[in-house]
Amino acid sequence: MALPTQEYEPGRPGPLDGVRVLDFSRLVAGNMLSLQLADFGAEVVKVETPGRGDTLRDWREGNVSVHWKVYARNKKSITLDLKSPEAPAVILDLAERFDVLIESFRFGYLERLGVGPDALLARNPRLVVVRVSGFGQTGPYRMRPGFGTLVEAMSGFASRNGFPDREPVLPPLAMADMIAGLYGAMAAVIAVRHAENGGRGQVIDLSLLESIFSILGPEAAIHRLTGRVRQRAGSGSESTAPRNVYATKDGGWVAISASTQAMTERLFRAIGRGDLNDDPAFKTNAERIKRREAVDAIVGGFIAERTLTEAVQFFEEAGVTAAPVYDISQFLGDPHVQARGIVVEVPDDEMGRVPMHAVVPRLSGSPGGLRAAAPTVGQHNDEIYARIGYPPEKLRRLRTQGTI
Repeated sequence: MALPTQEYEPGRPGPLDGVRVLDFSRLVAGNMLSLQLADFGAEVVKVETPGRGDTLRDWREGNVSVHWKVYARNKKSITLDLKSPEAPAVILDLAERFDVLIESFRFGYLERLGVGPDALLARNPRLVVVRVSGFGQTGPYRMRPGFGTLVEAMSGFASRNGFPDREPVLPPLAMADMIAGLYGAMAAVIAVRHAENGGRGQVIDLSLLESIFSILGPEAAIHRLTGRVRQRAGSGSESTAPRNVYATKDGGWVAISASTQAMTERLFRAIGRGDLNDDPAFKTNAERIKRREAVDAIVGGFIAERTLTEAVQFFEEAGVTAAPVYDISQFLGDPHVQARGIVVEVPDDEMGRVPMHAVVPRLSGSPGGLRAAAPTVGQHNDEIYARIGYPPEKLRRLRTQGTI
């Protein structure tokens, strides 16, 4: 399949040019956060363990660090052994020259090193410190390790995900981390803007638990109002019907979400069941929700007589909100995906070219861009450490003793 190709453009300007980000985080949440900033022009410097690098590098497919290639694009890499006696002084020297510092260590780790937020802000009063954790910097669970899986379970997400007669289902990807990363990027930009307008630096307490709970919307309000604990509904919905995935006769699946009354009426007319629009049992959304199985049987029966292509074409021509359920190969082959350049192929030393998502979102006046491939471990040591005033002889000494 022909995906758009794109070359990296070193030096390409971006709206966050001049913003410097020091990223001590590991794995997904912090890397997702700094990726958003890097894509829009911020200089992001990853601080990695000498000889090993970010733990995300260990997430391999075959022997290729595909996660690192995607989440570390547009970034630079330096190394620092945080167990070295000189590490605290180096951290403070670096922090003095950056606008944002991201960390995802266990609770209190920076404080034990002597470089907690108080020390960092004393050295650089305009610094924005983003602390990524599973449960936040306060509360009885603040000491717990915070992998996304734990908060996806505890937040109520897993209990609502899956089918009612099966076990709760965790997401098959780092959902909590990605949501937190997006929140964190927004918060960092807000805090930098605040500092630019004469404010001081500050600490952003970014909790994965709170981030993923926020996507449950009015779940707490519904519980308070009704006293019910809503159960898993598979691909259906307790808020609207029809809404589900329906099998086609050739083994495909079609997703339909008729979330407005007008769309439901259009759908029923399109499949030859306009009579349901006047039937008290199906006329309103509230009644349809009570009879979701019957609604799904009617819609699903119509779709089951058609192939995936036939069903999608039928609903498109009828103006009904439906879409095919794609796997990754089908998604990459979709003409809209290709025309929009949603996935682009960029140069890669190992794979020749590697496909990855293009910059999101698309800004008309100040777009982001792809400037550099993911760095090797410590690739930018000389550049960054020289910038903060370390002479060559000091760099040689730090290398010799294993600090960098």
